[in-house]
Parts: sequence; structure tokens; C-alpha cells
Amino acid sequence: MNKIKVSLLVAAGSLALAGAAHAQDDSPVSLSFKLGAASDYVFRGVSQTDENPQVFGGVDATLGSIGYAGVWASNVDFNDSTDAEVDVYAGVKPTLGAVSLDLGVIYYGYVDAPSGSDYGYWEGKVAASVPAGPATLGAAVYYSPDFFGGTGDAWYYEANGAIAVPDTKFTFSGALGRQEVKGSGDYTTWNLGAGYAFTDHVGVDLRYWDTGEHGFGKIYDSRVVASLKLSF
Repeated sequence: MNKIKVSLLVAAGSLALAGAAHAQDDSPVSLSFKLGAASDYVFRGVSQTDENPQVFGGVDATLGSIGYAGVWASNVDFNDSTDAEVDVYAGVKPTLGAVSLDLGVIYYGYVDAPSGSDYGYWEGKVAASVPAGPATLGAAVYYSPDFFGGTGDAWYYEANGAIAVPDTKFTFSGALGRQEVKGSGDYTTWNLGAGYAFTDHVGVDLRYWDTGEHGFGKIYDSRVVASLKLSF
């Protein structure tokens, strides 16, 4: 794991977007940054760091009234030469009445991945959320024409929800998802956790993750992950 390389990648992405915004001072572009650490990097129920800690960071740009773009990086551990994951994404967030939509595309890239590994892949995203009293309910669908490792087309479906506890700084949230890939790699995943906001810029999260396929290996086992996130 090369934490210095991860930090440099995040800094490079931040400088690139900041430079673009500076070059177009009159354009409606705003930037936000995030840094954090976690006891494990779990993606769709599966550890990406071989059950080891995670350091991550990124920058997001809001484009006009509904557009967005960003870059995000984290260390990973696939028990090979791969050092880091770097994601680039963009999309729009229109609204239809009370429904908030998120239509986007994501590229998952991997630094120093072994030759021929075909780790990098694209996904399209269609998500929607709606307020329900003090809660927010959502659903999302992701599609990749050639998933991680060159395994062919894949779908991920998710239902999620969150509720902010009135007059407190606590938020409870959870999700139920289904990853479907060619072959025998399908599995179901779920998570449930609580977040606490110390300030508008500092928050922590404690979350339980699990999958329905522990037989795929230890990285699919149940786990509790603690994380800290800074935004500015």
C-alpha cells in the first residue's frame, strides 16, 4: 500500500479542477474537497483493502444548476501490484417534482494493476430519491458493459434509505443491493449504520456490512467499519 502515491493522485486531481475553475472565473463552477480514513474500504459489501485500513480523498465540482464532476482516490489491496483506485465521474441531478434524479457515468481506474488484469471499467448510473417525512428513500441501478477484471456486462441494483434524527446530529441509513455478473459471481449485500456530524465539515460513521456469499472468501464476510470524513 502506497499512501504517498494516493495523496499525490488526489492533489493532482484537485489542482487540475481548481485550475479549470480559475481559468473560467465567470462560469458557475464551485469546488468542494473531501478527505478521510476508515478501518476498511468496503465496496458493495466486499473489502477492497484485504480487511486493512483505508485512506481516501477527492474533489467535486458543481457545474451550473444540476451538473457535477469529480475525481476520488483510495488505497486498495488485491494482493498484487495494484496500489490505488482512482475514480472519475460526471453527471446531472435534475428534479421531477419531489423526486431527485442522478444520471451519471463513472470510470474506476487502478494504479499499477498487473498487465492484462483488465481491472478498469465504466459504469452508468440511474438513481432517484424522494423525501418521506423525516426520511429519504432511494433506489439506483448501475450497468457496466465490461465489469472489473473483464468479466463482461454487469448490473447492480440498490434500494436505500436514511433518516436524520430531529434535534440531534445523528443520521441512520442502510441499503440492500444485488450485484449480478456473468458466471457464478452474483451476490446480495446489505449495510446498516449511523453517522454523527461533529460540525458541518467533520463527521464519523459506524456501519455493519455483509453479503450472502461468505463462501467467495473472507473479503465477502460480515464486518463493522468505522470511518472519519472531512469536507471543505
